[in-house]
Amino acid sequence: MLNIQLSLSPEAAFEENNYKLLIAKQAGLLLSDIKGVKLIKRSVDARKSAIKINLTFEVYINDEKPFQRIIQYKDVYNAKQVIIIGSGPAGLFSALRLIEAGIKPVIIERGSAVENRKHAIADLHQKRILNEDSNYCFGEGGAGTYSDGKLYTRSSKRGDVGKILEIFHRNGASEEILFETHAHIGTDKLPGIIASLRKTIIDCGGEIHFNTKIVDFKLDKNKVLEVIAHNGNVFSGEATILATGHSANDMYELLREKNIFIEAKSFALGFRVEHPQELIDRIQYHSDSMRKYMPAATYSLVEQVDGRGVYSFCMCPGGSVIPASTEKGTLVLNGMSSSRRNLKYANSGVVVSLENKDFMGFESYGVLAGLYFRKHFEEKAFDAGGADFSAPAQRMTDFVKSKISNGIVGTSYSLGAVPAPLHNLFPASLTERLKKAFVIFDQKMKGFYTNEAILLAPETRTSSPVRITRDKETLAHIQIGNLFPCGEGAGYSGGIVSSAIDGERCAEAVIRKIS
Repeated sequence: MLNIQLSLSPEAAFEENNYKLLIAKQAGLLLSDIKGVKLIKRSVDARKSAIKINLTFEVYINDEKPFQRIIQYKDVYNAKQVIIIGSGPAGLFSALRLIEAGIKPVIIERGSAVENRKHAIADLHQKRILNEDSNYCFGEGGAGTYSDGKLYTRSSKRGDVGKILEIFHRNGASEEILFETHAHIGTDKLPGIIASLRKTIIDCGGEIHFNTKIVDFKLDKNKVLEVIAHNGNVFSGEATILATGHSANDMYELLREKNIFIEAKSFALGFRVEHPQELIDRIQYHSDSMRKYMPAATYSLVEQVDGRGVYSFCMCPGGSVIPASTEKGTLVLNGMSSSRRNLKYANSGVVVSLENKDFMGFESYGVLAGLYFRKHFEEKAFDAGGADFSAPAQRMTDFVKSKISNGIVGTSYSLGAVPAPLHNLFPASLTERLKKAFVIFDQKMKGFYTNEAILLAPETRTSSPVRITRDKETLAHIQIGNLFPCGEGAGYSGGIVSSAIDGERCAEAVIRKIS
């Protein structure tokens, strides 16, 4: 097998039928020598005016064949069982890994099955009614299911990224996720993929209990004996994997109430920033002529401003801004794209890193000070938007000038945006850094700082404000030997792939403990 790299113009890369000929020429082979070609990585280099598409191939000669991963799921109907709280990527992939090892997963999910989540989401968009247990964050598949499904991760040293992507592909994701540098599944495809994963779990003998919220733990010294649901149902197993996601505020409250150790963790907050996608394409691709060969352009920006990181987060090309609230009386925004990424607007979080000193006035909440700081601004934003899930908004240039915008038009946010003084929403120390950052970002992306850009508030769910602390070696909680905090909600991952990897790692730790 050979690894061959090609660096092509967008026009040349668009002609996929020519790849084999170009590979043969570069490798000094005859076309008849090549028995198979597999694209394993594709990335765009738009740093210079001459854009390049970088492609890496595995080339098979003679009788060589591509590697095929074998994943065998066992019958676990009558096997010993492990409780998994939460059915996001961490929970689902921990369940699949347990089944590989012959252990029965019992998943407990506060929200609905993925097919029914869409009804709760429709109620929010059409009737402005929020279901606090089934929404954009809670329910089968977790927060990424109805908000884009980005698969980019830097967690390759912690686990097998290829396995995670391959499982998604086998269950319905496009083959592109196997080689795109910044792959994403798309919110139009993820629900079906999640349902397929569920079918595998149930067909093998696993259980999934929807609309079941855990409200208590029965403990004995350093062990979870039972987990207790709101409806009185009681579950027990050899171990418990806690994978509730970064928005389960009530779980953090329960852990503190039960004297289960948790600690504060850094996070960030700011705005959703929305530009016309055509503008971002023009900035990134340097011309309009390239657009027909290129995907909707993305960006990633980071800058140190007065000693703090200000950075873009969860950039959604050709996408929409969505309401991701989980508690009544609060407003939380996120972004999403379909698999085609073909809508008129691009949006991204632009956020400022927080420090403990930012939480002055919230000290009485102790380790949950950051959580209540976050909630405070979600409540302020809800009121500033009119208390009906409309988003308070401001043009970027007006924000920098501390001027209320005269009308807000040109946004993808379906519940509406109303002019508001976002320059007064956050503490001055954060606001001033954001103002400076927008101007600095324009030096990196000329045209980013513009009257066409709209800020919508708030972006607060970059990551969990709490870490559920676990032992570095066993991955069990530092106090509770059979409790395994996992994924974003535990503070150990950020995104679909890293959460899935952490789910597998926690499952493997459980397997070692109970086998």
